[in-house]
Amino acid sequence: MREMISVDGPLNWREIASVAEGARLGLSEPARERIVHARRIVDALVERGIRGYGINTGVGALCDVIIDRENQQALSRNIILSHACGVGDALGRAEARAVMAAQIANFAHGYSGVRIETVEALLTLLNADMIPLIPSRGSVGYLTHAAAIGLVLIGHGWAMQGTERLSGDAALSRLGLAPLRLEAKEGLSLVNGTPCATGLAALALAHTERLFAWADAAAAMTYENLGSQANAFAELPLALRQSPGLRAVGKDLRDWLAGSAMLAETAGTRTQDPLSLRAVPQVHGAARDAFGQVAEIVDRELSSVTDNPAVGGSPEAPEVHSQAHAVGAALGLAMDGLAVAVAELAAISERRIDRLVNPLVSGLSAFLAADSGVSSGYMIAQYTAAALVAENRRLAAPASLDGGITSALQEDILTHATPAAWKVHAILNNLEQILAIELLAAVQAYDLQPQVRAKAQGTAALYGRIRSVIPAYRDDRPMNEDFDRMRRLMQGAADQQKSTGKPL
Repeated sequence: MREMISVDGPLNWREIASVAEGARLGLSEPARERIVHARRIVDALVERGIRGYGINTGVGALCDVIIDRENQQALSRNIILSHACGVGDALGRAEARAVMAAQIANFAHGYSGVRIETVEALLTLLNADMIPLIPSRGSVGYLTHAAAIGLVLIGHGWAMQGTERLSGDAALSRLGLAPLRLEAKEGLSLVNGTPCATGLAALALAHTERLFAWADAAAAMTYENLGSQANAFAELPLALRQSPGLRAVGKDLRDWLAGSAMLAETAGTRTQDPLSLRAVPQVHGAARDAFGQVAEIVDRELSSVTDNPAVGGSPEAPEVHSQAHAVGAALGLAMDGLAVAVAELAAISERRIDRLVNPLVSGLSAFLAADSGVSSGYMIAQYTAAALVAENRRLAAPASLDGGITSALQEDILTHATPAAWKVHAILNNLEQILAIELLAAVQAYDLQPQVRAKAQGTAALYGRIRSVIPAYRDDRPMNEDFDRMRRLMQGAADQQKSTGKPL
C-alpha cells in the first residue's frame, strides 16, 4: 500500500517529493476546517460587495474593472481557459504530481478561499494517479502550468492515467466526478502562487540528494585508481575548514576507501594530488552546503501563503489583502544557486574522467582501451561528458535576472521562479549522465591496473555490483547503451539509498 501523507501543518520538501514519487495525500480535519473557513470569508466578501482582486475585479492590468456578481463564475472559468497558454512537451508524472501536491498544501493554509470540493477534486485526481498534462514551457513564474491542472477540473484539457490519455471530462467521469463550476476567486487561486516552482524545486532537491551519494562514490573509485595520498581525506585536517558539507563528504570518502591496499601501496609517491582528486571534499561539500540553504528556502516557501489576494478575518468581518506573495523571487534565486552547485559537481566529475582516460597522467592504457589504436575505449565518452558540462554552463545562467514586462506594465518585474526550477532538472539529468560515465570509466580502470591489489571493501562492493550488470568494454557494442544501463542501476538503487544514504 502506498504511503499516506496528511496535510495538517505545512508540508516540507521531502513530503512533496514523496507524493511526487507516488505517496498518497490527504487532508487532516484542521486543514479541512481552515479551507472551509476561508471559503466562508470569500462568500461574505461577495455578499457585501467588498472589492477584492480576482474576486469581483478583473486580473492583471484589468484589476480595476469591476465584475458584477452574475459574472463572477464566468470570470473564474475564463481565467482558467485564457491562462492555459503553456506549450511544449508535458511535465513528467513526478513533476506534475509535485506541482499538484504543492498546490493543495498552499490551499490548506486556509487563506485562499477555494471551496473544499475543489481541493477534494484535486486530491482525487492525485491519489488516482490521474495526472493532468501540463505543458512545460510558457511560464514566467506560474499561471500556465497551474491552468493546465484547472482545465481538467472543469472538464477540459487532458490527463494521463498510466499510459492512457483521457480528455478532462472523461478523466473526471472515470473517477465519479462532474466538471466543477468554479465560484468567485477559485479561477484565480487555481492559477496563482508559487506551487509550480515549489513542487519542481522539491523534486529537484530529492534528485540532487540522491546524486550527492553517487558523486562521492564515483570520486572515491576514481581516487582509488589514481590517487596517492592515503590520508588525503583524514578527519582532523578537514575539520580545519568550517563546512558541514565538507565534513559529510570527507566521512563518505573515508568510508568508501577504508582499508584500500591500492592506496596504501601508492601512498607518498606524490606530495599532493591534482585538485580534481584532492579537492573533492571542498567542492562536493560546498555543493552540499548550498543544497542545505536551498532546502531551507523551499521549506519556508511551503510554510508560506503564496496566493494573491489572501483572505482573513471572519465571515462577520471579512478581510481581503492584495499583496505580491505570488512572486517567487526567493525561489528563483535559490534555484539559480542550486543550478550552479549541481553544474559544479558535473564539472569536477568530467575533470576526473579526463584524468582516468588520459595516459599522460593515469599510468593506464590510453583511453582505458585494452587494445589502444585498434580500440578507442573511453576516448569519446569524455567528449560526451565535456559537452554536457558545457551545456550545464549555459543552463546555469541565472533565470531570475531574465526580467521582462507583462500585462500592460502592471506586472513589470518577473522573477522566473518556475523556469529557474525547471532548468535545474535538466542540469541534474546531465549530472546523472556524467556520473554514470565516471563510474563506468573507474570500473574499467580497475580492470586495467598493472598490478592486482585489493580495493577498499566499499569500492569493491560497488565494482562488483556494476560488473554484475555491465561487462568490461571492448569496443564491442555501442557505448551509450552502457550509459543507459548504468543510469538504470543508479535509479533502481533509490529505495536502498533513502534508508542508508549509500548507493549500495
